[in-house]
Amino acid sequence: MMNLLIRNCRPMGGAATDILVEGGRIAVIAPGLAAPDGVAVEDGGGRLALPAFVEGHTHLDKSLWGMGWWKNEVGPRLIDRIDGERAERKKLGLDPARQSDRLAKEFLKRGTTRIRSFADVDTEIGTAHNDALVALRDRLRGTMDIQVVAFPQSGVLVRPGTAELLEQALRNGADIIGGLDPSGIDRDPKGHCDLIFALAAKHGVPVDIHLHEPGELGAFAMELIIERTLALGMQGKVVVSHAFCLGDVARADALYAALGEAGIGLATTAPPSRPVPSVKKARAAGVSIFGGNDGIRDTWTPYNMPDMLQRAMLIGLKNEFRRDDEVELAFATVSDWAAEGCGFADYGLGVGARADIVLLEAETVQEAVVATPPQRVVVSHGRVVARDGVLLA
Repeated sequence: MMNLLIRNCRPMGGAATDILVEGGRIAVIAPGLAAPDGVAVEDGGGRLALPAFVEGHTHLDKSLWGMGWWKNEVGPRLIDRIDGERAERKKLGLDPARQSDRLAKEFLKRGTTRIRSFADVDTEIGTAHNDALVALRDRLRGTMDIQVVAFPQSGVLVRPGTAELLEQALRNGADIIGGLDPSGIDRDPKGHCDLIFALAAKHGVPVDIHLHEPGELGAFAMELIIERTLALGMQGKVVVSHAFCLGDVARADALYAALGEAGIGLATTAPPSRPVPSVKKARAAGVSIFGGNDGIRDTWTPYNMPDMLQRAMLIGLKNEFRRDDEVELAFATVSDWAAEGCGFADYGLGVGARADIVLLEAETVQEAVVATPPQRVVVSHGRVVARDGVLLA
């Protein structure tokens, strides 16, 4: 870890100051600091300084980033996308190690230093995708933090042998156990939740469940997740991703309250085509809510970018955030709240925090979110790792 002095920057849009980094952590924030002997100096040029971004929900392992354009002719149903993906990854020769490395570095160029990524586990690929992400996590440690979620994209109970593979993925180093649509895919909500939470309890890992199910179907699954979280004392260790039902069920307020009492977080990608959880309602109920891109340029979608400022902007749009205080909430979903919701420690721009900092041309946090300026200097673990879209050795 290098020592570094960043001169003349504006943390969160405040007054110009200097930031001294020692041992990879923020040691002093004050104007006019003298540079200790041998310390690298970065001229902030009066730019905005933000804490580096957090990606709370993505799929590094199956992006087609850098593989050329793929013609998407997939059907409209969720199962069409699941089945189509399994077929296409063979035809395309998708290498999860290569693709996850590519996409992680694209995130880093744009200022993201912490990522929660799902890794497909199924009876056709076994734990190969999971193992590739575990290796990437270990290789990039000290530059990026990556949490690996062993994820049954094709279901568990409907594909015998998947449960055993999920357990093997955890033994191989996955950090979190994932789940998927207990009713819509596995056709057995109690059995699915029992299995996923049993694996979590056995291996002492958190849970992150994709819940695409709408309306009362999704609300029922959410109630089962809440019940098991409380029964196993897993408050603060469970996340429900997507949770579209909160955007279209009449009793959403009661579900927000129950999620808050159970300490269950929400991950939202704020897609334009679906009802989504309300950021304001979730926070009012004491629910941790944070953002992610979901898939990026994969067989599910041609959209999305490894840029968390853009994702914050899209979350703001979906939540109809217009006022400056509201746009600041959108940024929180890819910064402080995301670090909290995923359990990434030592985050922020305070003294003692790990020095993960992004410098960019914007007057305020709000302008950074809506303008997504491309020219950025990225500091990770106290050293400059990227400048204007180019990774440094």
